[in-house]
Amino acid sequence: MDKDTILLEAEEAMEKAQAHLTSEFAKVRTGKASPALVENISIEAYEGTHMKLRELASITAPEPRLVMIQPWDASTVDAIRRGIETSGIGISPLVDGKIIRLPIPELSQERREEMVKIIKRMAEEQRVVVRHARRDALEALRKLQKDGTITEDELESAEKDVQKLTDTYVEKIDKSLAAKEAELLKI
Repeated sequence: MDKDTILLEAEEAMEKAQAHLTSEFAKVRTGKASPALVENISIEAYEGTHMKLRELASITAPEPRLVMIQPWDASTVDAIRRGIETSGIGISPLVDGKIIRLPIPELSQERREEMVKIIKRMAEEQRVVVRHARRDALEALRKLQKDGTITEDELESAEKDVQKLTDTYVEKIDKSLAAKEAELLKI
């Protein structure tokens, strides 16, 4: 393994952490309807087969406070309703024939503050992932230098590059957190 490969792998790991945080933030309910809120709910459909909701239905948000789910197969309506009720998102589905409606209630100020704590914890977990990627990259670079593959100057330069990557991705995580926090606290 060479220096460039180590840097590339570190960047990929950091990018995955940032992307994971973005997808997790999409699942956090802000009081505003979003298909991302329910698309990954696991539904037991077709005799014990578990599928993601997005694989079973069309999910839209036609209004700011409403998510509408239209199953492609009408026989899955009850399974989808049960899956949503047991998912823990705290929204009761309303079944209207072949359509399932999820009215999104307004969040209380107390609940908004709880959600902010949750997203801060999520962001910190991903910062830790970024720092682990930095640690792994630095260890690999030091091993290359110890083995004589790279010089001490190359090691120092690569360490600075790894730190720049780390700072960049931590900043991206912080910006995502600030945006989500503002979205949550906006009434």
